[in-house]
Amino acid sequence: GGIRTLEDIRELLQAGADKVSLNTAAVQKPDLVREASEKFGSQCIVVAIDAKRRPAGDGLWGQADKIAGEGRGDELVALRKQISWEVYIHGGRTPTGFDALEWARKVEEWGAGEILLTSMDRDGTKKGYDIPLTRIFSDILSIPIIASGGAGTMDHLLEGLIQGRADAVLAASIFHFRQHTAQEVKAYLRGKGVPVR
Repeated sequence: GGIRTLEDIRELLQAGADKVSLNTAAVQKPDLVREASEKFGSQCIVVAIDAKRRPAGDGLWGQADKIAGEGRGDELVALRKQISWEVYIHGGRTPTGFDALEWARKVEEWGAGEILLTSMDRDGTKKGYDIPLTRIFSDILSIPIIASGGAGTMDHLLEGLIQGRADAVLAASIFHFRQHTAQEVKAYLRGKGVPVR
């Protein structure tokens, strides 16, 4: 949070960070993504995208959720013409008018090495990740996607990785409220055939 300049990034990397995440600053100063990836390498530049579902016709979101849950990615990508998400900044409080997938394509082009993708619709709900959001991003972009927003069970983590095809999953509440430990989650995922470190 609060990273605004190349100097901010340099200080964090020199302090031992492996990666830095840009969100509001990337939207307000898009050149920062390109400059940072050129100077420090794309492997350490993560662009965080806080995405919120835009209104869609009756039943479209329900249809998208069902298709994604069944792993039918091609149909989901086709449905993408009728569904979309908007980029929010300032911790998910300010809409930008930007289409989230188009924004992700731009930052990938500018050198972002990963996307931290948070569903503002699911964040804090413990109802599971927004699988259509995660799956579309994972299928269309070539850089790693970290799913975020909504994890409430270990099954949700598995769904984000398998059905959402995320490269990694972020969870907060299940750890903050001591529902599970990191070791329990890793053992569970390992037991389901997911390679974990």
